[in-house]
Amino acid sequence: MTSRFRRVALIGKYQASGARAQAGARDGVMEAIGAFLESRGCEVVVERSEAEDTEISRYQALSVEEIGEHCDLGLVVGGDGTMLGIGRQLACYGVPLIGINRGRLGFITDIPLDNYEATLVPMLAGEYEEDHRSLMHAHVMRDGECVFSALAMNDVVVNRGATSGMVELRVSVGRHFVANQRADGLIIASPTGSTAYALSAGGPLMHPSIPGWVLVPIAPHTLSNRPILLPDVDEVVIELVSGRGASANFDMQSLASVEIGDRVVVRRSDFRARFLHPKGWSYFDTLRKKLHWNEGGS
Repeated sequence: MTSRFRRVALIGKYQASGARAQAGARDGVMEAIGAFLESRGCEVVVERSEAEDTEISRYQALSVEEIGEHCDLGLVVGGDGTMLGIGRQLACYGVPLIGINRGRLGFITDIPLDNYEATLVPMLAGEYEEDHRSLMHAHVMRDGECVFSALAMNDVVVNRGATSGMVELRVSVGRHFVANQRADGLIIASPTGSTAYALSAGGPLMHPSIPGWVLVPIAPHTLSNRPILLPDVDEVVIELVSGRGASANFDMQSLASVEIGDRVVVRRSDFRARFLHPKGWSYFDTLRKKLHWNEGGS
């Protein structure tokens, strides 16, 4: 079977990791995947920022914008962080992404590296499940002006300072006041991000098809402050009422300092990331495998 995707962008870390990387060694895995794609009839390109000074630069190097405009598919080799980063950037172009997992958990990079060829052959021929993931568009407003703006696929987090106590945050949803919350911080997570920081803070798992977000307090002062599921059509506003050295993070894209009176405004983005999975893929299979459900039982 030949590929239905004519031009494929190979995205990931092209340098070897560990001791070999210190000697400037190349990553043979990426070269092998590139050769495999060519054997399926694909024209392979690489992301320009990652391809410099490596022999994999025998492939044409394109910027992320050029990949979005000219490629039919992105093949991401790495962990979920790599997929999140490129997913945010390519969502506005509608380029589908397939993830080969070289990280640890791999909730969205779900194809094992040691079995990628057998898995990719039918996918490249058009046999796959398509999975759309919503994005959040966040702004930090200060004195009526936007001082920071970012897309997030996982979460938007307002955190207390490293050396300070709790922060006090005024929370509004859809122009309705919710509460002033005193806590170490607050997480607004998408369904994709519900398996990340929000899960560690006690939030629920959310199926990716749910059009909602979860609002999760981090170590709240009032124990009745519990996670709450929100519709993603509503704008969420978090205003810093008190607390020194607070910060805002958007999928770990950081604004180093949030000042008293700053408002973090979160809306649903107009764009969604497109992920492709092997035929028969199920979100529940992913949860069962990655969270080690059923282990030790019948």
